[in-house]
Amino acid sequence: MLNTAVKAARRAGALIVRASQNVDILTVHSKKQNDYVSEVDHAAEQAIVETLLEAYPSHAILGEEFGEQGKNTEYLWIIDPLDGTTNFLHGFPHYCISIALQHRGVLEQAVIYDPNRNDLFTATKGRGAFLNDRRIRVSKRAKLQEALIGTGFPFRHWSHLDPYLAMFRDMMQRTSGLRRPGSAALDLAYVACGWDDGFWELDLSPWDIAAGALIVKEAGGLVGDLEGNERWLETGNIVAGNPKIFVQLLQVLAPHLTPDLKTPC
Repeated sequence: MLNTAVKAARRAGALIVRASQNVDILTVHSKKQNDYVSEVDHAAEQAIVETLLEAYPSHAILGEEFGEQGKNTEYLWIIDPLDGTTNFLHGFPHYCISIALQHRGVLEQAVIYDPNRNDLFTATKGRGAFLNDRRIRVSKRAKLQEALIGTGFPFRHWSHLDPYLAMFRDMMQRTSGLRRPGSAALDLAYVACGWDDGFWELDLSPWDIAAGALIVKEAGGLVGDLEGNERWLETGNIVAGNPKIFVQLLQVLAPHLTPDLKTPC
């Protein structure tokens, strides 16, 4: 199954690379404020879906652009054909393809492919995480004040802007630095590699974080919601990091959690 996901990601990546040479002529639509979709998103998702269903015609698929297809209760592919569309449309070379597989609600396979760097991040539950066939591990950094932390600004809606800005302010003062490149999937992959020591973001969708979260876990990291619980895939609020930084991130975030940002009972 992992090999099929890799095949699908590389096929989508080839389409995206070709399209990146002529971004100015692409058809682009706005789904919401600051949330764009191009014909490349659709073409890449179609390529992924065709590849997956050719191998596993009975599996269900949840994609960013086409929604949910199929009703298989055991196998669900969660895909983002182009995470970082705004970057792509501006020629900013930081975006990726993200593909994850859930089996009976448990994430078991993950692929994140960066077509610009030709970086392929993969993970299989219980078998570790890899970058281009090389085993990867989260960083060993233990102090938050020495840590480099990734994040993402709220961009789809602004209901959590004030608590996020308070979180951002405190993180700025307590870390070595913050980075916001604009692709949550790649941010999580960077945590798995130890390039970032941790990451947090609010209001994400399952396709933004499913693959990256499994890769972080298989690289020895921890993943949770803003309180450290397991409902990050449902809430869209996520914290990830090496075990020591993860705990310290939660401590910084805790004073700024409004009731609607806490784990539902």
